[in-house]
Amino acid sequence: MKQQRIYLDHNATTPLHPEVKNEMIEAMEMYGNPSSMHAYGREARANVEHARRSVASFIGAHEDEMVFVGSGSEANNTVFSNLCIPGFRARQTIITTRIEHPCVLETSQCLAHRGSTVKLIDVDRYGRIDMEQLRECLTDDVGLVSVMTANNEIGTIQDIAEISRLAHEAGALVHTDAVQAFGKIPLNVDDLGVDFLTMSAHKIYGPKGIGALYVRKGTPYCPFIRGGHQEKGRRAGTENTLGIMGLAKAVEMRALEMEDESVRLKQMKEVLKNGIAEKIDDVEFNGHPELSMYNTLNVSFPGAEGEAILLYLDLAGISVSTGSACASGSLDPSHVLLATGASAERAHGSIRISMGRDTTMEHIDYVLDVLPGVISKIRSMSTAYIKGGEHAAAE
Repeated sequence: MKQQRIYLDHNATTPLHPEVKNEMIEAMEMYGNPSSMHAYGREARANVEHARRSVASFIGAHEDEMVFVGSGSEANNTVFSNLCIPGFRARQTIITTRIEHPCVLETSQCLAHRGSTVKLIDVDRYGRIDMEQLRECLTDDVGLVSVMTANNEIGTIQDIAEISRLAHEAGALVHTDAVQAFGKIPLNVDDLGVDFLTMSAHKIYGPKGIGALYVRKGTPYCPFIRGGHQEKGRRAGTENTLGIMGLAKAVEMRALEMEDESVRLKQMKEVLKNGIAEKIDDVEFNGHPELSMYNTLNVSFPGAEGEAILLYLDLAGISVSTGSACASGSLDPSHVLLATGASAERAHGSIRISMGRDTTMEHIDYVLDVLPGVISKIRSMSTAYIKGGEHAAAE
């Protein structure tokens, strides 16, 4: 009998929605360049602009405020390139947080090497930022405040509307990396008050290699990729027509399915969390207990390495993550968990379970059947774990 496979790593990427797949297959014969003036080009352009209107409407934006890009990472890098605009000569300070995606943190450090100042805001044990520290950091040299809407590892959701209010009072622009929240919880750019918002298709059952950046009308803007007139001069390079259409179809399906899915996955998360707490001794849950993404559960198992847990679960047909997919090649403990005050041991012993539209209660039951035995087996081989919560110092 073939072993079942259960995919619980939706924060890393998602499978194509069947409707998205069908949309892209049907569009594969449409090969015209959207910049061409003949009939083939006009057909492609019409589809790109229809998609632009759809994505913009989904977040309460105007179509002219939407720029299609190659990924969420490109969108984030594009936002940070705005500090090269002459108007920001006196505002070369960036404020961001210690738990941002690597593409934000590394780009910030790159700008620091070029003369910008970077201020990193601390977070509490649940991953919520220190608002008082933010207020203190908002000096008149701050040009950009960048805070992710929902954390990719622990799921904690930030108060972006209040962050925007404080930043704007100080004259700074506001960016939010909304990749993990987009298409999962309602987002409206006017309610959030942001100047820039990053989106990605492959987190919402769309194709890889396509994302979008919201740029509020009138906001200073500096293209990251130059050399062409595409996207009204805001991003050079022939538009990825197929990817753009796939993103728009994914957004259309999110509008239809998001609300019901949120209720269903929230229930599953509670069952999973309670089941783990009941069946396994000495566990610690990471992230905010309430202000968190309904599909994300991050949990630490002292005495068990996250990589070992992942591999044993994979052998049992269950796919999870030890943290951010973009950091999976690193042996360093999660920078997100360390920022919340977790020890390196606790960070190394954590896994992230992220559910999606195909996850069923049967999948959750299977995880709860398999996981206790996996943790018990790993702990039995550990020389640094003592049952009852006393942990030997690592040599």
